Amino acid sequence: MSEFRSGFATFVGRPNVGKSTLTNALVGEKIAITSSKPQTTRRAIRGIVNTENAQIILVDTPGLHRPRTLLGQRLNHLVENTLGEVDVIGLCIPANEKIGPGDAFINEQIGAYRRAKLVALVTKSETVSRDALAKQLVAVSELREWAAIIPVSAVSGEQLDELKEVLGSLLPVSKALYPTDMATEETLEERICELIREASLEDSREELPHSLAVTIDEMGKREDSNIFDIHANLWVERDSQKAIVIGKGGSRLKQIGSEARLRSKSS
Repeated sequence: MSEFRSGFATFVGRPNVGKSTLTNALVGEKIAITSSKPQTTRRAIRGIVNTENAQIILVDTPGLHRPRTLLGQRLNHLVENTLGEVDVIGLCIPANEKIGPGDAFINEQIGAYRRAKLVALVTKSETVSRDALAKQLVAVSELREWAAIIPVSAVSGEQLDELKEVLGSLLPVSKALYPTDMATEETLEERICELIREASLEDSREELPHSLAVTIDEMGKREDSNIFDIHANLWVERDSQKAIVIGKGGSRLKQIGSEARLRSKSS
């Protein structure tokens, strides 16, 4: 029997290459929010994957990119701090997009983190033909020498078990760092805030995502019920953005509440 391994891994890549979706698929439940808008992830979130021979702690981070704003610089700094501490870095490149300058930039950046083993993940493999996937795998292989190159689909589940096996094998020999029944170190309140923020980002204007925060004033379980009553605040940067969140007659705010409840049931 092989020695048990435990450690930290993170996925990097351009915004919207499927890092958070892949993290959720591996953990088996929703611990990181997803959105079609870039830079949805704002902080490092840890998800825990347990296998027979390993415990993989996945650190979900914002997308690494060439920053154009102060927020972008701060998010990049968060990613860079994470990269310096993990055991495995997985560069995510979607199967349905050609390798571009952004991918080359990130590939160059991760080469500086000599502590970590580097793997390449060709995400969204379900979106292309076998021939197209093969060509993308060859293109990725030419970027550098990788510890492994794995095509994977968070949607169909293809190659997820193999990815777990590969990530686990690259971690240091160690006992489990977290209880094996734990999926994340995020608190219930933190997860609820993120679900509300996720619902708020959808169908909103472009300027909203980078200036929206959610806090909870009060939360309590109804008597003789599994339903929680939650009083949350949505914070925006400018008064002009309030109307985006509230909507005409409070319609958008009601929609956010409904969508957040639906997302909580699927997580």
